[in-house]
Amino acid sequence: MLQMMMATMGNRLQKVRGQILALKSDQRVRIGATVGAHLLAGFVLSAASLLHRSLPLAAAAVCGLFGWQAGLVALGGAAGYLVYWGQEGIMGLTWTAIALVAAMALGDRRLTKASPLLLPAVSALILAGCGLGFLLVLGDDTPTAVYLLRIALAFAVTGLTRLVTTRRDPLPHWIAGGFWALALVQALPIPGLNPGFILAGFLAAGRAFPAAALAGLALDLARVTAVPMTAVLTMGWLLSLSPVGAARAKTMASAVCYFLVMVIHGVWDPWLALPLGIGGLSRRLYQGKATPPAAHRRGETGLLQVRLEMAAHVMAQTGQILRAARQPTPDEEALTQRYAQAACEGCSCRKSCQDKQAVLALPPEVLHGSLQSKEDLPVQCRRGERVVQQLRWGQEQLRLHKAYHTRQEECMAAIVQQYGFLESYLQGLSDSLTRRQRPARQKFQPKVAVYANRKEHENADRCCWFAGTEDNYYVVLCDGMGTGEEAVAEGMAAMDTLKQLLCAGFPAEYALRSLNSLFALRNQAGAATVDIAQLDLSTGKASLYKWGSAPSWVISPMGGRKIGTATPPPGLSVQEGRETVERLSLRRGETLVLLSDGVGAGDAIASLAVSSATPPGEVAAEILELSSLENGDDATVAVIRLAPA
Repeated sequence: MLQMMMATMGNRLQKVRGQILALKSDQRVRIGATVGAHLLAGFVLSAASLLHRSLPLAAAAVCGLFGWQAGLVALGGAAGYLVYWGQEGIMGLTWTAIALVAAMALGDRRLTKASPLLLPAVSALILAGCGLGFLLVLGDDTPTAVYLLRIALAFAVTGLTRLVTTRRDPLPHWIAGGFWALALVQALPIPGLNPGFILAGFLAAGRAFPAAALAGLALDLARVTAVPMTAVLTMGWLLSLSPVGAARAKTMASAVCYFLVMVIHGVWDPWLALPLGIGGLSRRLYQGKATPPAAHRRGETGLLQVRLEMAAHVMAQTGQILRAARQPTPDEEALTQRYAQAACEGCSCRKSCQDKQAVLALPPEVLHGSLQSKEDLPVQCRRGERVVQQLRWGQEQLRLHKAYHTRQEECMAAIVQQYGFLESYLQGLSDSLTRRQRPARQKFQPKVAVYANRKEHENADRCCWFAGTEDNYYVVLCDGMGTGEEAVAEGMAAMDTLKQLLCAGFPAEYALRSLNSLFALRNQAGAATVDIAQLDLSTGKASLYKWGSAPSWVISPMGGRKIGTATPPPGLSVQEGRETVERLSLRRGETLVLLSDGVGAGDAIASLAVSSATPPGEVAAEILELSSLENGDDATVAVIRLAPA
């Protein structure tokens, strides 16, 4: 009963995970999220203030961007200035409008790329001119110190925006984190869940002291609490570096230091400790680093890293350009008029026809309806059968146009996807050049055995196992559709493609989606199903990536447990990712079994009790003997186990 409940919960979680992956791969969801993020960024940045005076963070960020990004941030910033500042927001609205004009005129020009300080100087000039104009025309009473501070911030934030969006150096990201904390803490001043304090706790739990100090300074300048936050976050950062204590406890260092400084300072404001703790815990849950690793660029290695980052940036920009491109849709109105005119021109009654103008004015919706006889036409015509015949040809042409348009969109989506994969891959290579960590000691060695019901050259089920990058080891099982030479070729081609990508260092999910795009573009949906077992030889953990393949099994001395659910095969759509991922551990001698579709053992594997002393070959042979092979399909069993090195 417990196993059934666990299996049911696993299936539900798998469905939810699949729905999330489907949403992430949906182009409309990605576009909506991107648009919403840029609008929200401008809105939040407009809330930043010092001495109860608005700051030009949103307008300066607009000046540092170009194209649709600048337009969306400008729209959000304009709304924010009016919401947060009322009558004074007219000044921020003016800054943003002029900054948007400058961004559109100069944002992506060769001149701005050759002169990196041009846009920051233009941004500062906009603030200086607007401030002087408001002083002379409207009698603005902004103090001189605030006026000069706004000019300096416009210059700094515009240059910072350019650096953050084009480079991955850590210092601009640290400074940007401080500005974001200053804006967030004032945009949504919720006592117990202030997003500015959550971000500050997130930054303080990292390894970068400048990020923690700048976030604390931003909170002090916002004057939300009398507790000195710079002292709190720097102390929390120092405490998180202590070699004593669990890693989870260290993420709460900022919250603990907040109470300590609050008691020392004599101020009672305990509610802000909660968002600091949430930020620290979110840092713990976030797999990765809040800022890119510090790059030590020296000699040829530094030059190679710069080139890789430039190539990654080019890939990202190219993907954005292609994603924004739209293929022309079929002109239904012109198509309808063309075939209606062809029907009238070939009619013997065309000179004396009273219905010619009505036929030529047929709406394009007529191509979407049923055209069986002239009664289906929305107009009267003596030779209606001829019009119906021509419009049927028009319907066929419209169907072909739509199919071609869909095909073009799939090709474009596949190309954009590959550019995104290459950008992430090149950036990962660049980041790896600066890591000088000692390689982890391999504590395990893999043992793999494969049994099949046919000889290798006749079997469409292809299996290979090989060492990947770092401590990863891969076992790949590709089940070619059907039997015969063509199925053998498809299985071999899929396996070779995946092996080359994985050996090059591509993540397994990228390799799977690349294979899916290849199948979709070649109209070979379901040509093969795939299992990829990724083994970490230093920890004994494993990740099983499946797409369209039969469920796998994990066998221990207590019996077998089924993992994975049936999903549609790869190649059905470029934009929908249907791969599944299972996380498991093989450190205690568990046996992982991969099966092709032809293995009909069913739930008989659940009753197998296999110890770590049983050779994998015997396990594979026993499972193949339990299978029913009457359907004539290829059947392959791959047994994987980790043994101490």
